[in-house]
Amino acid sequence: MKEAIEKADVLIEALGWIRRFRNKVTVIKLGGSVMENPDALRHCLIDIVFMETVGMRPVVIHGGGAAISRAMAEAKIEPNFIQGRRYTDDATLKIVEEVLAGKVCSHITQEIEDIGGRAMSLNLDPQCVLFGERMTLPGENGEQIDLGHVGNVTEVDRATIENLCYAGQVPIIPSMCIDKKTEQKLNVNADTAANAVAEALGAEKLVFLSDVNGVRTDKDNPDTLVHSLNREKAEAMIKSGQIASGMIPKVEACLETLSRGVSKIHIIDGRLRHSLLLEIYTNTGVGTEIVL
Repeated sequence: MKEAIEKADVLIEALGWIRRFRNKVTVIKLGGSVMENPDALRHCLIDIVFMETVGMRPVVIHGGGAAISRAMAEAKIEPNFIQGRRYTDDATLKIVEEVLAGKVCSHITQEIEDIGGRAMSLNLDPQCVLFGERMTLPGENGEQIDLGHVGNVTEVDRATIENLCYAGQVPIIPSMCIDKKTEQKLNVNADTAANAVAEALGAEKLVFLSDVNGVRTDKDNPDTLVHSLNREKAEAMIKSGQIASGMIPKVEACLETLSRGVSKIHIIDGRLRHSLLLEIYTNTGVGTEIVL
């Protein structure tokens, strides 16, 4: 009886959050080790189906860097990274499209269907919802460094995504876009794609499923997790060195996205079973919540 009552208490705790977030859009970025662990990915997708079932409107953006690297190795193509971005020539772009817009996007969509949810693959052909333009990176001497077929998202087809959400389907979007002027397909960083979609939809939440449990005061100690972070605290942690290396651009991009209308951003460990549900539907959460 005690165990049954405890289960009921969990449901009651979730009830308030379910009512609060009903009909609200949550953008979820899938990537990293979550994509490489079938069990972790399946539990994340179960969470997403749960969210849609209780009235939230989840939208999934996914990367797939490790799968792309494997496919390139099989094709005997040497990868080239410039300032953390994958240089994308014609041969690399073909593999990126086959892996991201093809295999990975279809796999996620089918997994959700198998769980009992409904999903739609927005895989460039026939339906593209992300549009953009080629980007370059600044060099040490002020010159612009070419990245090949790499782009930034400048436009999101909001109507198509929202119509799918209203119809009870989960949009699955690969991190690629098309340049409307040239019809050139472009490789896009999944984090920046997720930010662009969240901004365009005015999302209630943007959730990054990461390989760590969030922002920490000691990056090597998971027990030093910072549960809530605002701009003032984030800037102080960057200045002190507590937020360092790859976490700096991620946190800075989160703050920029918040300033453009997204209510809250979460960084959580996607390998933790049901981390999405624990972060959204419990009072304490399991990751870092970033607010302005």
